[in-house]
This record gives sequence, structure tokens and C-alpha cells, in this order.
Amino acid sequence: MGKCEVLVIGGGPAGLTAGLYSSRAGLKSLLVERGPFGGQMANTSLVENYPGFPDGIAGPELGSLMHRQAVRYGLEVVIAEVTEIAEGQVYTVSTNEGDIEASVVIIAAGSVYRKLGVPGEGRLSGRGVSYCATCDGFFFRDREVAVVGGGDAAITDALELAQHARKVTVIHRRDKLRAEQALQERAFAHPRLGFTWDTVVEEILGEEAVEGLKLRNVKTDKRSTLKVDGLFVAIGFSPNSQRFSNVVELDDAGGIATEETMATSRRGILAAGDIRSNSPCQIAAAVGDGATSAMSAFEYVQHMRGRG
Repeated sequence: MGKCEVLVIGGGPAGLTAGLYSSRAGLKSLLVERGPFGGQMANTSLVENYPGFPDGIAGPELGSLMHRQAVRYGLEVVIAEVTEIAEGQVYTVSTNEGDIEASVVIIAAGSVYRKLGVPGEGRLSGRGVSYCATCDGFFFRDREVAVVGGGDAAITDALELAQHARKVTVIHRRDKLRAEQALQERAFAHPRLGFTWDTVVEEILGEEAVEGLKLRNVKTDKRSTLKVDGLFVAIGFSPNSQRFSNVVELDDAGGIATEETMATSRRGILAAGDIRSNSPCQIAAAVGDGATSAMSAFEYVQHMRGRG
């Protein structure tokens, strides 16, 4: 598929920003993305905490704008899936569309939805179990659903679902939410939202579709059953990093270990966004990581040119 100086893996906010910065710096830059541009952002109906948009902006629209801006400044984009990174005089990145040689690789492959790992989840995924309220909320119009989680993503999903569902129950393993205060205030004031505290889901019931949940109170150990038509899981994300574990160091949570420059344990490979260690998994943070990684890539390429 050719050669480039900077290869970016991932088309979310970190990857698109890295591609924008490296292209504007005059580096031959290529971005490989396997799906829609925007990463997890593309699954968010309304982004309200990204600077510059006082009325908020739809996640897919923000992703599209970032993509257009990066391409305008010379970033080349390939739709493919990266399968392997091999080291030599330069890095060879294998994809399902062919190999690419690059002097520097920026891994910005994001994260994947974290699962509950309980009986019934796999069998009923797509049959009432969902990880994306924006994608699937419409299918639960006038029905009863539950959301598992207590962070920003869970409460955002609950508010999104409340536009469709008759009733939304938020199930959280603690006795208070972790979501930002503005989201909490909106959630507590919403007439269709209810809360079940100190509780975990132990099993998802149903054969062909979700029919209910087996719950357990973590403080009293009391068991109960909740009848619902759908379950939305919003308990965070896991770094999409396992395919890179043979080339860079991962932390215990699977994040790619980086320095403040976004440098990894392997010289010439950087990481940015949700995939790196201790990422806050926020769009603004991913954009900052992307810019930092591109500036580090520029310095590395300049050093290689000088050495050559």
C-alpha cells in the first residue's frame, strides 16, 4: 500500500488530531481506520463538554468535521484494519488491505465497550442487550429499560433513552453517581428515570429477547428480579490494545504505557487517546494527546532525517 513518514492507527479524535498536526507539519501522513470516523464519539447523540460549542454538537457531526479538516490539510486516509506491527529499518504495519511502511507509528485505536461478564449477556447481545443508547434507543419506544453504570456515559445514555422509553432504571453498584453534577441534576429531575443503588446485575433473563434481570444488593446480599425489555451497559471502556501487546508495553488494565510525550516503550511508536494508560476517556483529552503525539513524531522524523 506504500510508504509514509507518520502512520496513524485510528480515526477517533486522538487519531484525527494527530493526522491533522502531522500533515500540517509537512510530514507525509496516512491514517488507517476500520470503521466510521469519530470513534466512540460517533455513538454520542450530543457532546456538551467539548470547548467551542456552547449549545453542544452531535458526536457524528464533530467526527465528520475533524475528518474533513485533517484531509483538507493533506492527511491521506485508508479504510482498513491493522493486524500487526513489525519492526525493521522502518515499521511495517500489516492490514487486511496490504502492508504500509512508516518511520513513526501513532497508535490511537481507542477503546471498546466493557462488558458485564454475566450469564445471558452474550446470548442476548443485539436482542435487548446494547452498549449504545444512541444506536438502539429508538427500538425501545414506550418500553421499560435499565442502564448499568454511574458515570457520565451511563447518565447520558439514561437521558437519551428517556426520550424513547416509558421508564428507565439506572442500576449502580454504589450509593451515589460519579457523573458530572450537571448530568446528575438533569437525571434526578427527569420523571421517567429511577435509580437502584448498591446493586449489581448477576444474570440477564430471556431466551430470544431480554425479559428481566437478576439483581443483588452488594450491601445486604438481597436478591431481586427486575422486569425490563432492554439492558444498556455503560460501565466504561477497555483499551483496544491487545493486538499491539507484542510491540509495546501495556499496564495491568491493558492501556499502552506512555510518557508525557506520548512515547511508548518502543522507540518510534507513540500512543494517544483512550488506548493509553490512565486516559480520562474524554474527547478534549484525546485531542490533546493527538496533538502531543504528532509533535513528538515530527521531532523523531527530523532526528531521523538528520541522522540519515
